[in-house]
Amino acid sequence: MLVEPRHPAAEAAGQQLAAAVKVVLSCAQQAEGAELGELLILIRETGIDPLEAAFATGVRRFDKSGDYAAEGALSVVSWLKWRCRLSGGAAAERIEIGKQLERLPRTEEAFARGQLGYQHVAVMARTAESLGAAAVRSEEGNLLKAAQSMDPGRFTTVAKNFEHRVDPAGALAEANRAYERRYLHVGEAAGGVVRVDGLLDTEGGATLRAALGGLMKPLKDDHRTHGQRCADALVELCRQAPNGRATSAGPRPQLIIRADLDTLAGVAGANAGELEGGGTVPAETVQRHACDSALVRLMGRGELDGELNHATRTFSASTRRSLEARDRHCVWPGCGRPQVWCDGHHLAWWTRGGDSSLANLALLCRPHHRMVHEGGWSIRRGPNEWLAAPPQPHTDRQSIRRE
Repeated sequence: MLVEPRHPAAEAAGQQLAAAVKVVLSCAQQAEGAELGELLILIRETGIDPLEAAFATGVRRFDKSGDYAAEGALSVVSWLKWRCRLSGGAAAERIEIGKQLERLPRTEEAFARGQLGYQHVAVMARTAESLGAAAVRSEEGNLLKAAQSMDPGRFTTVAKNFEHRVDPAGALAEANRAYERRYLHVGEAAGGVVRVDGLLDTEGGATLRAALGGLMKPLKDDHRTHGQRCADALVELCRQAPNGRATSAGPRPQLIIRADLDTLAGVAGANAGELEGGGTVPAETVQRHACDSALVRLMGRGELDGELNHATRTFSASTRRSLEARDRHCVWPGCGRPQVWCDGHHLAWWTRGGDSSLANLALLCRPHHRMVHEGGWSIRRGPNEWLAAPPQPHTDRQSIRRE
């Protein structure tokens, strides 16, 4: 049986560290209020950040020694991934930080004392890698002062400004490289979801953030997560009319759903609605879209090209304008989302024979419109207010799940 050799100094340090961690964990489980907040600051300043500094120093020395090869590792990165359970990116970042800190002694000292956070140091290391450590040392005092008074995001801006002053051509080349990396991928529908991922350069990201900002602010009793609000804002942005008018009465981006009459009517056993871009949606979603959409009736497969130009809406643009003038915003109790985010909803559903008169219409924002059709809620006009009711249990409806 192989017995790993003991290293007394490292083993003693490990035991002391483990004991300290137990004490800190106990405090984190018991402390309250301001005391807990103070403890969190101490964990970062006295524990995590100085330990990251020690780790960076150790990684630098371990890399130079080549001792990782004794365990069969081909590089210090692969050893860190294997033995320290880091990702490749995290391992490479720590190796680079260790290398740059050796050339930036004032930064290394501040890091070891807990005066700098790990992310601040990572920014310093990237700046030194880009410009050279000598250029950073010439401005190190001012950069450290900024790092100690700013969060990592603001400090990144300071560091980038410094890079631009020292090497504007290099900063431009970096920006151009970032722009070339841009992409957006919209996946195929699978399991009821579509995966979206991509990269934007700094300008593109700021543009997107600005466009989404006004659409994703939480409102009263908004229980969506930040990620859900961001996703809803992106879809809402795509829904808006291409002419940019703050109204939903005009043309909107075309989403084509093919559905049978039985699907529109909610007949049991009917087919799902088929999205032209791929994927299916349940009958309730088809019925929601039918509330406020352009409709084409096809009797045969070869008629689509000729019929799309003769589409008729479930209610007219003039009716929509009247509806907006009357309701002003989503009428759901406590909501108030603006009319540009809203659909026209038929109180007596259009798919069940409800007409498109103003008396049978209400403005509902997309989330609340979905709650009515897919969520089973109901909404009606009371004498002086709108009333919403949660779904009623359906004892006669069976849910079938195939294993």
